[in-house]
Order: sequence, then structure tokens, then C-alpha cells
Amino acid sequence: MDEYIIFITVFGFSALAMAWMPAISQKTGISYSIIYVMVGAVLYSFFDILPKPDVDRYEEYAVHLTELVVLISLMGTGLKIDQAFSFKSWIVPFRLVIVTMILCIGLMTVMGWWILKFDWASALLLGAVLAPTDPVLASDVQVGPPHEGNKDNVKFSLTAEAGLNDGTAFPFVWLAITLAIMAGNGNASIQNWLLSDLIYKVIAGVASGFLFGKLLGYLIFDLPEKRQFLLTRDGFIAIAATLMVYGVTELLHGYGFIAVFVCAISMRAYERNHKFHRRLHEFTDQIERMLLAIILILFGGILVTGILKALTWEMALVGICFIFIIRPLTVFLALIGTKLHYKEKGIIGFFGIRGMGSFYYLSFALSKTWFNFNKEIWALVSFIVLISIIVHGITASRSFKKLEENLPGDQIKIIADR
Repeated sequence: MDEYIIFITVFGFSALAMAWMPAISQKTGISYSIIYVMVGAVLYSFFDILPKPDVDRYEEYAVHLTELVVLISLMGTGLKIDQAFSFKSWIVPFRLVIVTMILCIGLMTVMGWWILKFDWASALLLGAVLAPTDPVLASDVQVGPPHEGNKDNVKFSLTAEAGLNDGTAFPFVWLAITLAIMAGNGNASIQNWLLSDLIYKVIAGVASGFLFGKLLGYLIFDLPEKRQFLLTRDGFIAIAATLMVYGVTELLHGYGFIAVFVCAISMRAYERNHKFHRRLHEFTDQIERMLLAIILILFGGILVTGILKALTWEMALVGICFIFIIRPLTVFLALIGTKLHYKEKGIIGFFGIRGMGSFYYLSFALSKTWFNFNKEIWALVSFIVLISIIVHGITASRSFKKLEENLPGDQIKIIADR
């Protein structure tokens, strides 16, 4: 049978079903991510006609498919944050990125080298790809659409963290690539990483995203309404802007992930209360969920076709330790001195969801150079994402409902509003 026809048929069914999945999740309290992974596992367990989801054979497809869904999610994430940007009001997500993310990278690197016996490059890659929380699979623990009026400390913090760290983890992925190239006597240096990958690319990403956000804000809001010229209200502008900003920034050798999120924040700030933001977000959300449907089915497929063969008990224990000990502990350390209630800190620490961002970073790094433990890293990252999907997918709805019931009303407001 033609693999292409089979693929688009499965994609059609899965994308169509996604239209009802948010309602089903709300009714059952279980994330639709779990359902799609289970469907993928069943399909690939009983039907041989499906194209095999081989991450080595289809490495380029893995890079670009995960890249696309994360990019679209970053644009949607930036657009739906109602909280105006300032260093004071965003202090919690900044702490989560600066302290929690870096501590997670460091601790997982040490555990990878000491316990799992990885070389330093592979251990650092493991830490770097697991560091960012996921903006794609974390919709159950994030703020809702624009103008929802939600003043929840926890959801705002998790949403902003996911938007920020999916770009700021990139320098550490490049550091792992640099170490791997140097170990193979290739042309790479720490100095070049410091100047280019850590400093220039971050600055270029922020600057590009800010300028494009202001330009798009002028074209979308200022020009048509104040000048009565070139009015448009097409939601696909959000996707077009995502691709344009990402492409231009990458051509300038900046971090496109950072640029897309900063662009979304800048666009939202241009006319914060405009109703068009909701349409832009709805379009990104629909496209994101369509792509996510097929990725989750493919993930279920790789789980039953051998991706976990390299997983050992030591690796599984390290993965469980990362989710249930390292992430919560580093969050509590990062949030020392903030006005958050300890229950809020606990929820933020527990819901450090891992997913598509980790898959993108890993496939991207492996497409750039050789790592000695690539199969082991794939196995461990897949195991951690699976545990995250199951545990967080089952507990998210109930946890946030209980948090709202147990905290006084004024405690739930954004810290900066106090």
C-alpha cells in the first residue's frame, strides 16, 4: 500500500478527532495526549501497513515536524498571556528560567556522567534537552485564551516559563554539540560558543522578535484603525508571522525560538485589549492541535517499535528522579523569597511538563554531530516524556481544582497585582 495515502488518512482521522478532544478532556479530567499516545501504540502494535516511525531513518522529518509544532505553540503562548511584561511582574518565570532550568541542566549532566557513565558531551545533551518545559503538551496547566481574565499565579508562571525556556535552553544544546565536535577533533571551540551561541544569538533573537512584533503591531492595529488603510482580520497572520520571524532570525544566525515568543509578546503589548488577539490565538491553537495529533500517534508508535530497548533500570530511576525530585526541588530553591504560597510552589514544581521541545532539541543535536550515547538518550528522553504525559495528564485538572478550593481568593491573584 502507498505509505503516503495511509499517512494522510491517519492524519485526517486524528486531526478530525482532535476537534472534540478538549471537550472530552474537560469532561473526563484526563489529557487528550494520553489518548493519542495509546491510539498510536495500538495502531503500531496491530497494523503492519503503517509507515514505521524510525527516528534514525527519518531524522530530518523528526527535526522539522517537532520544530514546527513548537514554533506555532510559542506564538500562541505569547499571544494568550494577559499579564503585561515587566521584570517585576515576570519575576517568577525569570527565576524558573535562570535558576531552575540551569540547575536542572547541571544536575542531569552530573547524573548522566556519574550514574549512567555517559561522556560529558552526551551527559550535557541529556540535561539540555530535558531542561525546557513544554509549551505544546502543557495546555492543561497554562492560562486560557486572551482576555480570559485569569489572574492565577501558577498558570501564568508555567505559561511564561514554557515560552521563555524553549529558546533559552538552546545555548546549552549548542554547548553539548560543541563538546561532541571537539571530542572528535572537529573544528569547534568554547570561545566561539560563548561569543556566538550564548551571547550573539540570544541578543539577535530578542532584538529581531521585538522589532518584528512592533512592526506587525503597527501593520495589524495602528495602520488600519488609525489610518483607515489595509484592514485585515485573518487569523492565519499568526502562522505567517511565526514562519517569517523565525526564518529571518535564523538567516541572521539568531535564535528563532526566542524571536517568535518575543514577537508574540510585543504584538500583544501593542494593543493589549484588542479582540483580534483572540482570533490570532485560536488559529495557532487549531493548527498546533492538528500537528500534535499526528506527533502523539507517532510517539505511541515509537514506544512499541523499539525506542525503549536501550532503557536500563538505572536510566529509568534517573528519569523518575528528574521528574519527582530534581524539578520540584530546583523550583523551591528558585522561588525562595517570593510571595507565592507553598502550595503554589509545589504545583509549579510538580508540573514541569516535558514533551515536544525535548524531542526537537534532541533530534536537532543528533542531526549536527555524532553522540556516543544517542540511543540511550532517545530511550531516556522518551521514557521521561511518557511518564510526564501520563502523570501530569491524569493529575492536572484535579490538582488545579483543588488548589483553587484550598487557597483564599486573593492568594490566586498575580503577584505584581498585590
